[in-house]
Amino acid sequence: MNAHAAEAPATRTTCPYCGVGCGVLAKPDGLGGATIAGDPKHPSNFGRLCSKGSALGETLSLSARLLHPEIDGRRATWDEALDAVGEGFRRTIAEHGPGAVAIYLSGQLLTEDYYAANKLFKGFLGSANVDTNSRLCMSSSVAGHKRAFGADTVPGTYRDLETADVLVLVGSNAAWCHPVLYQRMLAAKVARGSKIVTIDPRRTSTAEESDLHLPLKAGTDTALFCGLLVRLAERGAMRAGFVADFTEGFDAALARAKEIAPDAAATATACGLALADVEAFFALYETTERVVTLYSQGVNQSSQGTDKVNAIINVHLATGRIGREGMGPFSLTGQPNAMGGREVGGLANQLAAHMGFEPEAVDRVGRFWNAAAMAKADGLKAVDMFDAIERGEIKALWVIGTNPAVSLPRADAARRALAKLDCFVVSENVASNDTLGAGATIRLPAAAWGEKDGTITNSERRISRQRAFLALPGEVRPDWQAIAGVAARLGFGEAFAWRSPGEIFREHAALSAFENDGARDFDIGALADLDTRDYDLLEPVQWPARKGVGRAESRFFAEGDFYTPDRRARFVAVAPLAHAAEPTAPYPYRLNTGRIRDQWHTMTRTGLSPRLASHIAEPFLEISPEDATRDGIVDGGFARVSTEHGAAILRVRVDPAARPGTLFAPIHWNGETASHGRVGALVHGFVDPFSGQPDAKATPAAVSPVDYAIQGFALSQEGFGATPDNFWWAKAAAPKGFGLIFAGDAPPSLEGLIPGLEPTDEIVDLVDPARGTYRAAIFRDGALQAALFVGPQRQESAWTYLRAKLGEPLTTGQIRSLMLAGRASDGAETGPLVCACHGVPKGVIEGAILGGCADATAVGAATKAGTNCGSCLPEIRRMLAATREREAVPA
Repeated sequence: MNAHAAEAPATRTTCPYCGVGCGVLAKPDGLGGATIAGDPKHPSNFGRLCSKGSALGETLSLSARLLHPEIDGRRATWDEALDAVGEGFRRTIAEHGPGAVAIYLSGQLLTEDYYAANKLFKGFLGSANVDTNSRLCMSSSVAGHKRAFGADTVPGTYRDLETADVLVLVGSNAAWCHPVLYQRMLAAKVARGSKIVTIDPRRTSTAEESDLHLPLKAGTDTALFCGLLVRLAERGAMRAGFVADFTEGFDAALARAKEIAPDAAATATACGLALADVEAFFALYETTERVVTLYSQGVNQSSQGTDKVNAIINVHLATGRIGREGMGPFSLTGQPNAMGGREVGGLANQLAAHMGFEPEAVDRVGRFWNAAAMAKADGLKAVDMFDAIERGEIKALWVIGTNPAVSLPRADAARRALAKLDCFVVSENVASNDTLGAGATIRLPAAAWGEKDGTITNSERRISRQRAFLALPGEVRPDWQAIAGVAARLGFGEAFAWRSPGEIFREHAALSAFENDGARDFDIGALADLDTRDYDLLEPVQWPARKGVGRAESRFFAEGDFYTPDRRARFVAVAPLAHAAEPTAPYPYRLNTGRIRDQWHTMTRTGLSPRLASHIAEPFLEISPEDATRDGIVDGGFARVSTEHGAAILRVRVDPAARPGTLFAPIHWNGETASHGRVGALVHGFVDPFSGQPDAKATPAAVSPVDYAIQGFALSQEGFGATPDNFWWAKAAAPKGFGLIFAGDAPPSLEGLIPGLEPTDEIVDLVDPARGTYRAAIFRDGALQAALFVGPQRQESAWTYLRAKLGEPLTTGQIRSLMLAGRASDGAETGPLVCACHGVPKGVIEGAILGGCADATAVGAATKAGTNCGSCLPEIRRMLAATREREAVPA
């Protein structure tokens, strides 16, 4: 290690993954990576990091980076590229008007980048076609907040999760998706006896840790909370004074709730739940004042997502359980700066600083910006935006920091639409992804995490600094600089003449306070006068941070004072239960899509980490035993999942806890990491009518078995050649190279799949035609350079063993065992990682259990597994339970 790098102090920054907003201590290691630790002083995580955050140091390689601008595939200067962007947008507006240009952003952008983009398009180009991939994950929460509160206000704080007596998680697998927060909840459960209720069709890791799991029928969340509202009203368990003094619309909301779920029995029937479980939930909610209801994608990603949010908020308003310690509705956002994007107008139906397109707001923002051509009405939301591209109505598009050709619903149609653009600009930090490959003519190299400098806002309204600790490589620039450069070429340079992100932040903060007499929730005017040093040293701070008002942890609405015209909250009479599309022949299933523990979005960053690839290495389908048996699908085999919009071939996981009639598949794999794993291509295009958020949880689908003659894997320190066209494959990072899992009808050739073999390489192989197996290990200078294993069955044992041995020498005995038996003979088979934070594999944990560890705490003491973010604890507990079951069976 470089001595100077080792002595340099760690930089306090913020994690670039979910909306928890964990503080990170990062220090370059002098080898192209960084040492990563949680920041014990940050109030979001107090030093904890999840598996993804812990592995950030493995994702900083420059090998796959876009390091210089490109135009039509050729290297260009920044001046050439910015001239081309400016000319493309100028020409499009001149010929077709401002409605023909759009920009599509990301919840991973910093607030300063977001602000610059919104100012340029909505203020100076006159186009409100500014939307973000946050539309796909939290816009129903925004719409629900605005309908109920008059503003997109999150009422509570993370501390409420520790002081609540009941925590209700709706459509949220927090144990995997927000593990640091979930550990705070579990700590409260241990310390205070808090109860955890999980409402989710799937028995997730979160559900396994809960006191009560309600596996409701997909999409029936509204019915459940309507039934709860009816029960509370009938039992007089409401806060009548709060309802009378601070709200409107209760009678209509209650009347609608009685139509949908008039009693507990009707609720149980509508939701497909046991009556006893519904009664238990109602009783727990009725008798407990301190309740926090947390909701995430399972609620938001629905054709009735906004109504689901409002059904939850209705219950909190009726009981006055809002804005007080340990109680309230709480939206868990999925991206690091989804909240910051909302603050600056990152959605097509927003202006900056939580203002909308009301005439007075348009005038106010226009005067503040001295804007030449303010947009005066909502623009196109994400799905509508790409539909407009497909129809030829949008001619020029700038995509920054996201991969819509994978993540949008009907992703194949989105990818085809992108090819129709006259001017297609992408700002990215990777050299290749599905969106870049869809025809981007201008490619701008963007700063990545570790190089960025600015702010983000987490789910509890806490603004934190994301600081650079790595130099900008190559010709990379921050996104705000690229935006300002284009603005200058369009004649608006004076309004975008920032010299640093701190100057942008100060302008953003000043706008939040501009003509704001308390009528708007978002106000950080106290930060508008930060000088460069104060901005650099800014500690995490919650908003509001009004000028002249002391800063402290804050909650909203305990005493009313909502942001509606009459300052009263609105109950919402939600719509009766209905799905956008019902499963019928030929698509009899509901396809639910979501995330897994150790991957993030489309794997652009997490896919680089060998550690994170160790838990789940390939795209999969989760199906119930009953459905699998009926359709001839076997655990560990393959299945084709198809909808009206696309198809994918996925490895099968038969799950006894899966609800019959439903399928689940993760969203992360893309065209560069898997041959048939683009699950976004299957999702239908229905959206919530209020939020525009896509329904990603209930697409009608069909499933059928797929048989391959052979399966296998390849490992290489240098990469792979082309796979045969008819192969199924998935790529996974390996500790010292690359891994490929595949299946097909005939074995691939060693030379074709693993190019670059040298004459001096030693090849040890075994061919067994009778068993249909071929095994080869290639050694260079005594170390394992590559391997190829093929057979009629999965090669899991050899895969997990050799993947860890790539680049290392093997003994004669180890080689002999692998060639003859396909597995290690020395007890060194450790299996996939269970604890990604500390790199603890399954075999080590099994050994600890067999050695006498009787619970997860003992396993953690012996192996460190489960002692950081805790997201692996449910799996460890399943392993413990399985061991106890085996021991209980008589010999």
